[in-house]
Amino acid sequence: MAQMAAKRDYYEVLGVQRSASEKEVARAYRQLAIKYHPDSHPGDEAAIGLFKEAAEAYEVLSDPEKRARYDRYGHAGVEGSAGHFADVGDIFEAFGDILGGGFFGDIFAGGRRHGRRVRQGADLKVEVVLDLEEAARGVTQTVAFERSVVCDTCRGSGSKPGSSPQTCRRCGGHGQVVQSAGILRVQTTCPSCRGAGSVISDPCAKCQGHGYVGRRVELEVSIPKGVDSGMRIRLSGEGEPSPDGGPPGDCYCFIQIRPHPLFKREGSNLFLQFPITYTQAALGAEVQIPTIDGPQQLQINAGTQSGEIYRIPRRGMPDPRSGSRGDLLVQTHVEVPRKLDARQEQLLRELAELEHVHVTAERKSFLDKLRAYFTAPEHKEG
Repeated sequence: MAQMAAKRDYYEVLGVQRSASEKEVARAYRQLAIKYHPDSHPGDEAAIGLFKEAAEAYEVLSDPEKRARYDRYGHAGVEGSAGHFADVGDIFEAFGDILGGGFFGDIFAGGRRHGRRVRQGADLKVEVVLDLEEAARGVTQTVAFERSVVCDTCRGSGSKPGSSPQTCRRCGGHGQVVQSAGILRVQTTCPSCRGAGSVISDPCAKCQGHGYVGRRVELEVSIPKGVDSGMRIRLSGEGEPSPDGGPPGDCYCFIQIRPHPLFKREGSNLFLQFPITYTQAALGAEVQIPTIDGPQQLQINAGTQSGEIYRIPRRGMPDPRSGSRGDLLVQTHVEVPRKLDARQEQLLRELAELEHVHVTAERKSFLDKLRAYFTAPEHKEG
């Protein structure tokens, strides 16, 4: 039985050193993509194979996480996460930006070799600000933003009522033009009509020829438990409409958590600095501490040192994926009183004597010092 040919080393495929930077990897891939471009080798299966091999290598080496696994385990480390390109159209769909966007990507747009590219609408971004308690329990939040809708005056044509768009003279209404680059002849989006195939000579006064106007939109968003700052929630299809009949974009809600006066978050754990008195630290005590779920009793052990940490299981934040909760870490801080009454000072001095600890001498009042001064032998009348 014939054996399958072993995969070549990805660094060898791109012709770069293992220490190559991301820019060097991208540059090498771009050069190979041009060299083995299918339009330069029509019907050449070997060239198409090299074209796909270069894309597979770039897919791994351009991703820091995949590259790290590949450097450590070789092809086995990225098995199942590379080489999924069924045809060259998939490659242009994935790497159209690195290959120059419209220069190559329009050729295979939508899986078609020729014809006008159907674009997805633009994505929108909304910021959602939450308190830590809201993030812990999950909430339903109303988000408001502006989104484009079809102009009701021109009904999306962009032209003034009574007029209509004119066929683009540059592309003849195709929305695409053929450009030459060396031995390549590639089809790209027409720069005059931007792929629409027509131009507006008499624009609509309401939408200024865009065919769309802005409208305020309010949506209810379900925020899962445990979200953290920087996370985002995708609202599929709630973005801008497509300019040429394609699917709408998405709306992304970016989460921001307000700073909490008591708790600091470290992943799914919460961190609390809790003050205790020196007597509580020395003798032990049962104290009431705040948690994200409400007050809870905590037993402070006798002899607790300042900075010691008590871990309370499952009183942290939920994990938004698994739902499991982190812990609450309570760090003690022993507070020393700034002022003592007479009885407190007496007891502490007795304790210091028992421990044979040197402390500052007892302070005398000004009147005591004055009385002692005048009763001294050298100040008595002879």
